[in-house]
Amino acid sequence: EAQLVESGGGLVQAGGSLKLSCEASGFTFDDYAIGWFRQAPGKEREGISCIRRKDGSVYYSDSVKDRFTISSDNAKNTVYLQMDSLKPEDTAIYYCAETFCSDGLYFQKTFYWGQGTQVTVSS
Repeated sequence: EAQLVESGGGLVQAGGSLKLSCEASGFTFDDYAIGWFRQAPGKEREGISCIRRKDGSVYYSDSVKDRFTISSDNAKNTVYLQMDSLKPEDTAIYYCAETFCSDGLYFQKTFYWGQGTQVTVSS
């Protein structure tokens, strides 16, 4: 069975950086996409970035574009989320999940989820 495990969360001051990792295992095919989602207290979960393993295509939501960078190391089956210029409003639990990452279909379905990692940005 497919599994995703996140790591790398923590506490950082505003303006700082963190790098999250999402290690995937148990996938039986290569053509899948991994997305990063976050959920802040009292808010709905939002998809913020995704990457397609097969061709490396990426997508960013407006809320993180130009500050976050998604990448993957296919040899390690790991997807990363480099988060720079962090703001207090980025505070949330961050999850990775297998999802759709194509025009018009971004985050519309998800299949496997990690357990989440807490990111806290202090002002």
